[in-house]
Amino acid sequence: MKRNVIQIILYPGNEGGYVAECVSLPVVTQGATLDETVKNIKEALALHLEGEDLVEMGLSPNAPLIVSMELEPIHA
Repeated sequence: MKRNVIQIILYPGNEGGYVAECVSLPVVTQGATLDETVKNIKEALALHLEGEDLVEMGLSPNAPLIVSMELEPIHA
């Protein structure tokens, strides 16, 4: 079964910045800002998938990214 999207979880890093982790592929990266982190995960995924047979991996060509962000809870 082909996955039509690649799911990413984005969350605050332990030492500042942000971490982006792919749910279904072994790809993790980080960045100082949200924009930098998103740019880095796109680049890391492109490098990871370069030369791979996407159909064999169960991925659709040019699958869009769905990014979920974990936020710290707000305490009153």
